[in-house]
Amino acid sequence: MYDKILKLVIDQAEELNEQLDSRIPVELGAEAPLFGGDSGILDSISLVTLIVSVEQSIEDETGIAVILADEKAMSQKNNPFTTIGALTSYIIQVLDEASND
Repeated sequence: MYDKILKLVIDQAEELNEQLDSRIPVELGAEAPLFGGDSGILDSISLVTLIVSVEQSIEDETGIAVILADEKAMSQKNNPFTTIGALTSYIIQVLDEASND
């Protein structure tokens, strides 16, 4: 499941890159920086755009509606939006919790 979600996130990042001046280095795969820290590529608006497109893709692929940018995400010890890999892991966590409800 990780590889499928990782590909989905990378695909959405590639689409977003068409609109960005500073592109997400998707060739780095899971290590590609997204938001926060010294290496973050995205500003808050671009991050929201990416999250919304990823949420829609997840629903299209799995039939499960998820919300990735909520209070739970913001209260995580490690920011789930720092890299593509961190976002992918967080998505899997959210999907697992949704399937257990």
